[in-house]
Amino acid sequence: MPDHPQLPVTRHNTPFRIGCTSYIYPDGLLGNISALAALDLVDDIELILFDLEGGPSNFPDRQLVEALANIASAHDLTYTVHLPLDLGSSPDGIPHSRPIEQAEHVIQITAPLAPFAYIAHLERESITDPGRIDRTLQVVARLLDRIGNPTKLAIENLESYDPCHLEQVFETLPVSRTLDIGHLWKAGRDPLPLLEAWLPETRVIHIHGVGDNDHQSLTTISPPSLDRLISRLGVYRGILTLEVFGADDFFPSIEALLEAITRVRDQWADG
Repeated sequence: MPDHPQLPVTRHNTPFRIGCTSYIYPDGLLGNISALAALDLVDDIELILFDLEGGPSNFPDRQLVEALANIASAHDLTYTVHLPLDLGSSPDGIPHSRPIEQAEHVIQITAPLAPFAYIAHLERESITDPGRIDRTLQVVARLLDRIGNPTKLAIENLESYDPCHLEQVFETLPVSRTLDIGHLWKAGRDPLPLLEAWLPETRVIHIHGVGDNDHQSLTTISPPSLDRLISRLGVYRGILTLEVFGADDFFPSIEALLEAITRVRDQWADG
């Protein structure tokens, strides 16, 4: 395991649970989750799953799911599951079959983990084209039937389209929201208005720095900008995921987050 800074605390006295991704170390799901659980720094791990056509796959089998469940039980961890492909439909209204089939398979195989949330992207054209919206809503509704609890499906905002396009989904279906603050920063938007508007229905928040590449360390964000967001989370009871991929971004990010929490904690009490 690579060296990492000695942080002042392990588990955090916060109203929300702090999470990270399943790709911090150059290892598979079991290696990453075992190492992260041993550090006792996070409360939730976002499972990044993929099954590339003609390429590699990290979809877990039953034995691996059982091992992940045992780790979660031993370390008071929860999981969020990022569905593999963007959901949508073609211009003629036909749903894209591979993303749906993969999503349904992932929901089935990870069900024993009792995920806190399943996180889904909606394809840009399928949500911004009025002629494709109804079919896209049907795709989302199909997944709700597989999950059972509709609030566990959390639709995420993307930088490629205005988040206002998602309102038709939230108004029509009883899904939750994943607010990706990093996507808003990447798109040049101030995330605070959407944070305040979405927070009551938000199940998961993704936060990460931005720069030439996306999903960078939070050290790319100024402390005042970080503080004004974290100060609003005193009433939040969901997951705040540091969505970075690699130890070099993760450890500076959690240190920056903990420092921000220390600076704004009094504002939570005042709020």
